[in-house]
Amino acid sequence: MKGVRPLFVYESDSYTNNGLTPWFSLPCGGFLSIEGSVHEESLSESLNKLLATEGGHAISLGEILDRVGPKGFGLLLMVLSLPSALPIPAAGYSTPFGVIFVFLGVQMLTGRREPWLPGWARRLTFKASLAEKMIQGAAKAFSFLEHLVKPRLEWVAGRSGMAIMSLLVMTMACLMILPIPLTNTAPAGVIFLIGVSICERDGLFAIAATALGVVAVAFYAFVIYIAITAGVEGVEHLKDWIKDILPG
Repeated sequence: MKGVRPLFVYESDSYTNNGLTPWFSLPCGGFLSIEGSVHEESLSESLNKLLATEGGHAISLGEILDRVGPKGFGLLLMVLSLPSALPIPAAGYSTPFGVIFVFLGVQMLTGRREPWLPGWARRLTFKASLAEKMIQGAAKAFSFLEHLVKPRLEWVAGRSGMAIMSLLVMTMACLMILPIPLTNTAPAGVIFLIGVSICERDGLFAIAATALGVVAVAFYAFVIYIAITAGVEGVEHLKDWIKDILPG
């Protein structure tokens, strides 16, 4: 009707209502009530729901993807990066998850609104014990991060911002896939921070994640240089040094 402003207006990247995002497009599980107020879950609440298991049974990646719902790229990046980003024993996840991150990065780059994974990826599982360790480890990180992140420089959640973040995700994913032991924590940590920045629409946090990504690339270049100049012995010394500085 002419002269009447619609309640929700579609703009280039999301529906908005005076700056509020309706329930079907909140990136981290928040929703818009009938009365028009927004309830947005904290990062820890969202993660607990995604990794919740029943009766000690393993949870598949397909189940996690189904729980993420629309606009779930941020949460999915956070969950899949945790086994490598946190100092918890979770060997064997870096390579397959690195490949999955490439899939997700391509989808982000092309503007897909909901994450999709092939059947082999959906069948990957987290043991209940690992899921619990991930929740506990992430809770410590969130207790610190949730006081820092907030919506600002919200370009990160727009089309151009997602494209930039997707390139960084794919770069970090390629580093994770490289067969270099004990060096997956840095790129996985960068991907985790990218997920946080997308969820919270925090462009400043995204800039910080990008800076850490540059550091991770420089570190991998150093590792490759050591391998070329000092051979296996040099790499072994580097591995021992990394073990010494890692907690636990």
